Amino acid sequence: MPVMCSSLLQKLEEFLITDEQLSKEEPEGKIKPSLFSGSLSMALCYIQRVFRSGALHPHPRILCLQGSLDGPEQYVAIMNAIFSAQRSSVPIDSCYIGSQNSAFLQQASYITGGVHHKPQNLDGLFQYLMTIFATDLHSRSFIHLPKPVGVDFRASCFCHKNTIDMGYICSVCLSIFCKHHKKCSTCGSVFGQAQSEAASASDKKRKTPET
Repeated sequence: MPVMCSSLLQKLEEFLITDEQLSKEEPEGKIKPSLFSGSLSMALCYIQRVFRSGALHPHPRILCLQGSLDGPEQYVAIMNAIFSAQRSSVPIDSCYIGSQNSAFLQQASYITGGVHHKPQNLDGLFQYLMTIFATDLHSRSFIHLPKPVGVDFRASCFCHKNTIDMGYICSVCLSIFCKHHKKCSTCGSVFGQAQSEAASASDKKRKTPET
C-alpha cells in the first residue's frame, strides 16, 4: 500500500509539472484545453472490453483529474461520452484543480451519478483522493460526500464553439447556435420554412375566388 501511494503521488506531481510547463508554452491569455473527450472515450472503450470478456463482473468508475480550462469545441464529443457512460451505469468522478471550475466535469458527474469536487487546498490533494474518490460505490452510501452547490449546465454553440447562456436550437438535430441562422449547418434544415409555408397556405385560403 505505501508503495502504491508513493507511486500515485509521484505521478500526480509529474502531471502537475507537465501541465504547468505546457501552460507556459502557450501565448499569454490563451491556455490549450486538455483532450477530455478522447480520454473519456478511451476509458469507456476499455470498460466495454472488460464487460464483454465475460470473466469479470466489475463495478467500474472513471476519475477525471483536470487542471486546464474546458474546450468548448469538444462539447459534442464529451456529451456523447457522458451519455454513453450513463447508459453503461459507469459513474464519472471528477476533481478539478484549476483556478476556475469546469462545466463539463460538473455535468459529467451529475448525469452519471458520480462525485465532483474542487479542492480549495491542493496541499491536501492526496487526502481528497483517498477519502472521497477512492471509496467504492457501496461504501459511499455510508459516508458524507461533498454535494455540488450548483451545476453549470451551459452548452457550447456549434457555430463559434463558445459557451453560451441562451441560444437557438435546431428542432431536427438539436444543434445549438448563438445567433439566428436561416439554415442549420449540421443537418441542412431551413429554419422558419414550415411557418412560412403555413402562412402562405392560410393566405391562399383567405383570398376570395375570382368571379
